[in-house]
Amino acid sequence: MRRVHAQGMSGDLKVMEKEWSEVEEQVERLMSGQGSEVTGCDLCPEQCKPASLKKTVTYIVCAVIFNEKEEVLMVQEARQDCYKQWYLPAGRVEVGESLEEAMRREVKEEAGFDCEPITLLLIQEQGPQWIRFNFLAKITGGSLKTILESDQESLQAGWWDRKAVLPLRGRDIIRIIDCGLKYCQEHWHPVTLPLDLSCRHVVQKLILVFTNAADKIWLLLIKAPGLHLPSAAAVKTHAVTWAANMVVQEALPTAYYDHDVNTLGVFSLQHSGRQQGRTDGVCFNTLVALVPDRVQRNQDGEKVESTGMLQPPPVENPRYLWHEVHKQTLREKLLEKIKNTSILPLHSMY
Repeated sequence: MRRVHAQGMSGDLKVMEKEWSEVEEQVERLMSGQGSEVTGCDLCPEQCKPASLKKTVTYIVCAVIFNEKEEVLMVQEARQDCYKQWYLPAGRVEVGESLEEAMRREVKEEAGFDCEPITLLLIQEQGPQWIRFNFLAKITGGSLKTILESDQESLQAGWWDRKAVLPLRGRDIIRIIDCGLKYCQEHWHPVTLPLDLSCRHVVQKLILVFTNAADKIWLLLIKAPGLHLPSAAAVKTHAVTWAANMVVQEALPTAYYDHDVNTLGVFSLQHSGRQQGRTDGVCFNTLVALVPDRVQRNQDGEKVESTGMLQPPPVENPRYLWHEVHKQTLREKLLEKIKNTSILPLHSMY
């Protein structure tokens, strides 16, 4: 009996090692900008409805385009609520469009140019019901829209040197323009464009890591069916990145209140949009760091300085486990991304 039991343990270990290897390979693919099919969601609260444009979600695309003088392309608004004010070419994604198709259409309609995306610069969100995808793009054809071509889309387009006084529709675009200039000067994150992979919900897939002072690193995984990275659907009452908090709350309910859950950025994102209500979702493949609070409290509620942790906090939910990353190349890549945050930023505007 002991021999059979030992053989069974050996077989289980081999299966576990194979699954660990597969997870690490998936992490490396996501870190290289590839995607991963979304077949389900590990945490999908009852209030989460499938994403459907014009019903449960609104996606905005925005384009940052510079000329050889580093002037930025701007459009003068025709809408009555912001008439004659200036803004970046931007607008809502329509049913059946990909994010890139929507960006090209908005630039053509509002500024007169044909263009191609270079990379996403920044993703901003106010929960799953409002997400803005800000692209850096380049002109490939067309001509600057003049006042003689004014229509309901815009009055005209022009180049702004960022010094001349210009009545802006909103100063929120200054940050986006600055991101574009920074990227042109130094490509501080890899080229990141949407991948044509469908998803029903707005989902955050988590490469959720814990590191210690010795640069050891662990991944939080879900055990079944088969070891895999956790994923959670966004809820409309919270930021998209709150999905990571839901995972940590479920896995580590006690430790949750002594740690920060930091979504550092996006390795890749997936969107199709061809079938309304079935493929309107977005999957954000994100890097998330679980970081101990510097100041913690003892049983009496008194503040005590954190001395650092050698191990990740213990998992309390049998659904989860921590896996230490032993593969040196993967560990080094993850540590570099954590320390330098050199990935596409995802910012909450709540």
